[in-house]
Amino acid sequence: MNLARTRTRTRSRRGTAVALTMVMAAALGAAGAGSSTAGTAAAAPQTRQIASSVLGSDYKITLTALRSTQDEYAASVRLQVYTQSGGAWKESDRVTVGDVDGWFWFPLTGAHAVCQLSTASTEPAPLTVSLLLTPSLGCSQPTHFVIKDGRVYAD
Repeated sequence: MNLARTRTRTRSRRGTAVALTMVMAAALGAAGAGSSTAGTAAAAPQTRQIASSVLGSDYKITLTALRSTQDEYAASVRLQVYTQSGGAWKESDRVTVGDVDGWFWFPLTGAHAVCQLSTASTEPAPLTVSLLLTPSLGCSQPTHFVIKDGRVYAD
């Protein structure tokens, strides 16, 4: 009788071990599938809009931080200009502010990232941008642009 109980317990433990192994394999397989999807999504740069301004009904301007795919701490800044077309904003031009991957991601996406974004509803529209380098370094030198006919020009 003792031997029968031992065999039953052993079979029960084996069954439990097999079931747990199958559950773990399924969970790891699902996690692996999720991580491969995450790896694909990581190839596209992470973005965050850091500022936006609308100049009457003529122009909409946005500043967007783009996280580097090469260096997790680096970022680029994209300036986009939109014009009204058919009742909707359509992108008319875009430029990079500063160097590609020349900014730090965390200061750019944190509080007080935009030190200056000034413009006027004139044609051409002057535009000045200054962004936070780091809290200890402070703000960048202002970069000046002009928007004319929906296009961005260095000033």
